[in-house]
Amino acid sequence: MPETVQTGVDGLDSILGGGIVNNATVLVSGNPGTGKSLFGINYLYSGVIDHGERGIYISFEENAADIRMAAESIGFDRFGELVDDDEIKIYDKREMLQDGNFTETMDRLLEVFTESEYDRLVLDSLTMFQLFFEDEREKRTYLLKFSDILKQHGLTSLLINEQGAVFPDTEVGLENFLTDGNIYFIQTPTDSGVNRYIWVAKMRKQDINTDIFPMEISDGGITVYEKASGFSMMAGESGPGGDGPSF
Repeated sequence: MPETVQTGVDGLDSILGGGIVNNATVLVSGNPGTGKSLFGINYLYSGVIDHGERGIYISFEENAADIRMAAESIGFDRFGELVDDDEIKIYDKREMLQDGNFTETMDRLLEVFTESEYDRLVLDSLTMFQLFFEDEREKRTYLLKFSDILKQHGLTSLLINEQGAVFPDTEVGLENFLTDGNIYFIQTPTDSGVNRYIWVAKMRKQDINTDIFPMEISDGGITVYEKASGFSMMAGESGPGGDGPSF
């Protein structure tokens, strides 16, 4: 059995057979507001608190204060303290976009990867990251290079990817082939709010449960209901996965 890294999300690690394979790069996709960024925050926070594993949060879309507020909104009260102590390192949109040049941005990240020891990384989002490149060939080349860099430095990484559809896209993008796993976050509207779901579509080297499971976001983070796979995706009841914070 491969060594795994626990995500810290109740229910999800069981679906994954223990967690994400160590040193893997996992694509996390979904439309806006499904909880992808909160999943990334949950992953890094649990890494430090529960396992003593330091993390890096790279955001092309939010500033550091917004990320802290999002963490505190779901009960991660020590998140700011962990950032101040460099247990979680945040590189926000002001830092990542200041050059507008991929090479200079990567050089700055490589300094961090080389000079300090980190175990987990979240990139939010891959959609913005890909705007550095002019064509598919260049995008493929640098995405492969970036993935290799993460693995070379021993990072187990989540790459967040925005999609416009409510349900996972049927068209398989380039990034799906270049990552070790795919996790989709889904939400459907109801009369009382939204129902939320998670689907682990692929994980290399792992025997996973590929059902679609309901989830909720509440104080304390994300919970996945692994024994509720029969829960209707089009049900009108609020139930597990009902309305909650989104980020």
